[in-house]
Amino acid sequence: MRNIAAALVATVALAGCGNSPLIPNETIQLTAQKSVSLASLATVGVVAAAIYIVYDPLAPNWEIEESKLSPDVYRFSMKMKRYHTGGAGESVQVMKRRASQLQYENGFASYQILEYTEGIDSQTIGARRVAEGTIRLVQRQDADSFKLNERY
Repeated sequence: MRNIAAALVATVALAGCGNSPLIPNETIQLTAQKSVSLASLATVGVVAAAIYIVYDPLAPNWEIEESKLSPDVYRFSMKMKRYHTGGAGESVQVMKRRASQLQYENGFASYQILEYTEGIDSQTIGARRVAEGTIRLVQRQDADSFKLNERY
């Protein structure tokens, strides 16, 4: 979808390079008193496509990079997308969701959050929320309480 929008923006931007116009000088009659020119419609389309390319409303709010430190320990590094309309407090939920997926996929009973931090990364084109966390996947302990006392 992004490639189509980028191609549309590039086509309309290059349309003024030739001698004949790409968009004819015509209007669409909407009602008896209201009409819209094709050039105005094309301009609205190009602006909408440019906004979509920059904002991308269908992209997830958080990017997550995962590193496996050991068979049961994982580190997550998360970055929020640059332009958003919400989701600033979702990073811990994203990490917990991924930890639950790993727990289920690997057959563990639960997970522990060993470390979690949030912050803001200042960059040239604007600040970005970031978060990092480390989890450990844990097995279910035996329910027999007498086994716990065997070592004493």
